[in-house]
Amino acid sequence: MGFLCRKVGWRTDLSACLAAVLNALPLREGLRVLEIGCGPGALARAIAMRIGDGHVLAIDRSAKAIEQAKSASQAELSSGRLTLRQAAIEDFELHAHEAPYDIAVAIRVGALDGRHPELERRALRRVADALTSRGQLYIDSGNPLREVRLRD
Repeated sequence: MGFLCRKVGWRTDLSACLAAVLNALPLREGLRVLEIGCGPGALARAIAMRIGDGHVLAIDRSAKAIEQAKSASQAELSSGRLTLRQAAIEDFELHAHEAPYDIAVAIRVGALDGRHPELERRALRRVADALTSRGQLYIDSGNPLREVRLRD
């Protein structure tokens, strides 16, 4: 069984699990990162700090989670390094003229946990459409992450 992150409450600092995820991601300056299921935004803020002049789009299906993330992320939002959007990954589409992302990361996202195969197929198609041709998706079913192949 892989390294699974457990919800530890709505904290603004990183849990040990999210710190392990952050350190496992192949982040570098200038990347565009899509975080799926951002919750209150702790990981999105940490990623934004790591990628310098890059950009993070953090999405969550929950309006409450997006409001919590907005409240805790004013500096990153003001700087333009972070954008928040309420969206379910299985329905997600890039906005017109929005550049694709280099990396996507999903922690504790039901649409990608294997329990609902059709929903997962739709979500994976949407992720693939949102990433560059060399884009990578990482989910929390590894130790701490596993890369999911989106293209052959």
